[in-house]
Amino acid sequence: MRRVSRLVRVVKISSLVILLVLISAIAFIKFDTAAAAQFTDSVLRPVFGARRVIGLEKIFFNLEDQAKQKTLDQSKLQAPVFTDQASLQPGTAGGGRLELASIPINNGFVGLKNEGVWQNRPLAAFPGQEVMAETFTRPDPARAFAIVTLVQIDSSKIVLGSVAGKKEPAGIVGKPGPGVVPKEIINAGRLIAAFDGGFQYRDGQYGMIVGNTVYLPLKDDVGTLVGYTDGSLKIVNYTGQDLGKNVAFVRQNCPILIDNGTMAVTDPKNKDLWGRTLTADIYTWRSGLGLTKNGDLLFAVGNNLTPATLATALRSAGAVSAIQLDINPSWVRFNVFESIGNGQYRSQPLTRDLKDGSAQYLGGYSKDFFYLYRK
Repeated sequence: MRRVSRLVRVVKISSLVILLVLISAIAFIKFDTAAAAQFTDSVLRPVFGARRVIGLEKIFFNLEDQAKQKTLDQSKLQAPVFTDQASLQPGTAGGGRLELASIPINNGFVGLKNEGVWQNRPLAAFPGQEVMAETFTRPDPARAFAIVTLVQIDSSKIVLGSVAGKKEPAGIVGKPGPGVVPKEIINAGRLIAAFDGGFQYRDGQYGMIVGNTVYLPLKDDVGTLVGYTDGSLKIVNYTGQDLGKNVAFVRQNCPILIDNGTMAVTDPKNKDLWGRTLTADIYTWRSGLGLTKNGDLLFAVGNNLTPATLATALRSAGAVSAIQLDINPSWVRFNVFESIGNGQYRSQPLTRDLKDGSAQYLGGYSKDFFYLYRK
């Protein structure tokens, strides 16, 4: 009996230690350091399992969300601070290809400065042209603090490319990617921006193809972004259909958010698919991509979001199709680049609350990502 009770005590103490270590490590993410995210993914998940760690992440992020709901002082809410604030200019609806009609402020919120108003972000590579615009919206009626920053990009002048990371998503199966923006783009001064890609291998094994390299095979019933050699894009729910000729890249990630104008994320037939995605009901940082009816690209990023509210924000900005990209504070990124000659760039994140990924995008990154460049 003594041996049994001693064993029970050891098990209880060990379980408590493990739980405290896990909670402490997940809480460390609150400080939003790259070291915390790397430790969680590289150490905790392999040792304790993805489900257990994601479960604790869910507890942590959702408790933080609940605390915000209870303590929020709406009078202190602030609009996102764009890093190029001084040079932003009001967009001209109908003055170019981009769809710049203001997004209505719904949910009974008191509007923040420039909320829903598209502002042209001047780019040195396109002097005097409207090719990138940004704004923000609040899609969740229960969370006035859930702010989504939106970027709209003219796909007739700016091309989207895809890069597999040195480790993710396919290093584990012996197919590491270059993890860096192609040198010909960098050296020619054509790089405009870069932002996060999809999930890691262990979080879905979603398909990825770049050029002739199949990093991971495509899966059915998954949101799928397809880029073509002429620069055009499409987002589909992949079910094995022919994606057409001249495919430049394919990246899949999670069930589709918006499919041919329909909010697929809330469609009953897709609820089971999202239910199989462990992170679906965590209120956390999320990013996503959408396409407008003109084929222009939309990028969305914000905190305290679920897939449904991310989709709502993208749809309000004009998306007729959309997918989710990466999530959680250390992995959502968007850097704008300005060439200063000889393959050198100035760069800054889109807003002050996003991580700066410029060093990784130019020098080598473990995760996959997208980049935008001048035609």
